[in-house]
Amino acid sequence: MSMLKFSWCLLPGLLFSNWLASTDAMASHFSDEGYRIQHYRSPTPTTNVWAQVITAEQLLALRTTYPELVLVDVYRNPWLHGQFTSTEPHANLPGSLWLANCGDGVLSEAWLSYCQQYLAQATADNFQHPIVFYCRSDCWLGWNASQRAYQWGYRQLYWLRNGIDEWQQQGLPLVTAQPAPFIP
Repeated sequence: MSMLKFSWCLLPGLLFSNWLASTDAMASHFSDEGYRIQHYRSPTPTTNVWAQVITAEQLLALRTTYPELVLVDVYRNPWLHGQFTSTEPHANLPGSLWLANCGDGVLSEAWLSYCQQYLAQATADNFQHPIVFYCRSDCWLGWNASQRAYQWGYRQLYWLRNGIDEWQQQGLPLVTAQPAPFIP
């Protein structure tokens, strides 16, 4: 058998092994529960089974329809030695509740409680209250947070997929934000 024919015989096996490796790599990005657990800043899906995917323009219309709409920014802010440690200013959509780290794929009981308590307070314990989750473009944190809220029983959920970045690109205002206090 010529070397060229031998190479062509190996090609399907090589392609299959590359496919398996990429499938395993993608699977390692998610927990058994389906949360994205690493590489949060990477391309996101265009659909979300737990929340309706919306644009900035659609969010403006929703705010007219639902003036009591809860906006939840889930951008990360490292927590160390009893405090949020980011020194960079963070801006978000006006009227937002910044629940830092609530979009992380793995949360301790204390962080789960933080997220649940603030959501319950913001929605007056109404599981039908409309909630929009967001972060930045190419960010899985809003996607994770919408899944978690759905699992807690919330049903009127929206995901501003391109988040703060799309809002800002549309020339819409942002305000300086502080995360909701976390008390472990």
